[in-house]
Amino acid sequence: MKYCRFLHEGKVFYGHICNENGKEFAVPYVSGFYGGKTLPPVPLAEVKLLAPVQPSKIVAAGVNYRAHAGELNMSGQIKSEPVIFLKPPSSVIGPNDAIVYPAVSSRVDYEAELAFVIKEDCKDVSEADAEKYILGYTCLNDVTCRDLQKTESQWTRCKGFDTFCPIGPYVVSGVDVSDLRIQAILNGNVMQDSTTAQMIHSPQKLLSYISSIMTLKQGDVIACGTPEGVGAMKRGDVIEIIIQNIGTLRNTVK
Repeated sequence: MKYCRFLHEGKVFYGHICNENGKEFAVPYVSGFYGGKTLPPVPLAEVKLLAPVQPSKIVAAGVNYRAHAGELNMSGQIKSEPVIFLKPPSSVIGPNDAIVYPAVSSRVDYEAELAFVIKEDCKDVSEADAEKYILGYTCLNDVTCRDLQKTESQWTRCKGFDTFCPIGPYVVSGVDVSDLRIQAILNGNVMQDSTTAQMIHSPQKLLSYISSIMTLKQGDVIACGTPEGVGAMKRGDVIEIIIQNIGTLRNTVK
């Protein structure tokens, strides 16, 4: 299933995408989250896609690809347990929205990431049961002020600005994410090109570890880290995060 959240005629709906006779439609749900009764389909061209969820929190894994840790001289931070941090809900934007370049920074980087959405509230989940609590997977850009990151011991400010967490365009269920191609395309040029097989800690391990610390709420997002190849964006740039079998998240920088 390909889930979405969209604006149509002034109202926001959760829904899913269907294909009828070669045309794509958004099917709205009556309830406030994915599932349940539906309303009549709406042509996808007539809606504005939004961030597919409104999470109470975004929990992100840092240095979860060895090559990325190496390019940032952070290989020493690779541990048997995940390194995690939070991004605020106010940082979330959707597909085609603009990433705003903060005046306080002189280098703002893209970070292509696989992320997943929590299906229902959970706590103390085992790795074996983790998939039961994953609604599906999506693309995420962990936008980072790299110059500020180098001056701080924790990453709340450098990764927490408004618009610094583009998510979308869809949440896709039923996909095997153990070895998917993940890319960042900047102005048409391939900048990151790796596979999720290079992750140190799997999505299941991340869910289990994080839920041992905090209750995860329905709609929360967990970002799984970025591979090597991160780099700077400039005002006016177009950045695309592409993950095989999931979709393309496109945003501009202003």
